[in-house]
Amino acid sequence: MKNKTSDGVVETIKTLVYAVAIAIVIRTFLYEPFNIPSGSMVPTLLVGDYLFVSKFSYGYSRYSLPFGLPLIKGRLFFHEPQRGDVIVFKYPRDPSTDYIKRLIGLPGEKIQVVDATLYINDVPVKRTRTDSYVDPETGLLRQQFIETLPNGVQHPVLLAPRDHQAPGRRCDDPREESRDLENTCPFIVPPDHYFMMGDNRDNSADSRDPSSGVGYVPAENLVGHAEFIFFSTNGYARWWEIWNWPFTVRYDRLFTAIH
Repeated sequence: MKNKTSDGVVETIKTLVYAVAIAIVIRTFLYEPFNIPSGSMVPTLLVGDYLFVSKFSYGYSRYSLPFGLPLIKGRLFFHEPQRGDVIVFKYPRDPSTDYIKRLIGLPGEKIQVVDATLYINDVPVKRTRTDSYVDPETGLLRQQFIETLPNGVQHPVLLAPRDHQAPGRRCDDPREESRDLENTCPFIVPPDHYFMMGDNRDNSADSRDPSSGVGYVPAENLVGHAEFIFFSTNGYARWWEIWNWPFTVRYDRLFTAIH
């Protein structure tokens, strides 16, 4: 009887070890879940969205490994990300923090925002006005546009209503420092780095803002490509209000692809 009990305990432990090992392999090399804590990617991603990120999309770096173990130098099996990809990356100022933004600028490109219009290599990006959008977090009315990037990728962006043209930046003055996200000086993306922006253009700490700590994102910091939303909740129910949980789920967002 004791032998059978001991065997059962051993088998249970072995099963748990196998399960943990399989989970680590999947999270490291295939897919990892993430949740959205801020509104910088509204309307593409909402606070309370849970999504899967493909870890193999751009190859692997040290940040593909648990705790960022420095076992990989640079990137292995690197695949160049495409403009318009929604990417999870390690925050350059603190690699223990994950950020998610849209890739706008590739290495060597010139990026600038002038009067809220995005310019890539001095060419304005096409933008088409759509229906207005009510921000679910603030309740504020926002202007919504569909932006068409040079490679044909289309995605929504939000801007606050504007009734005037903001003054230009004095980019020839090194003392000029401003967090004016609608009018920036030109950025030249360095080799092996990327320029990231949020779709919620007025409320995103990204590569446009020198004080944000994002800056140009190194290729090594890329974690993976955001693939699809597997769960979404508006968060209105407290954890113990089990009876309200079904009413907080955003059913229309479940298992939707991220573009």
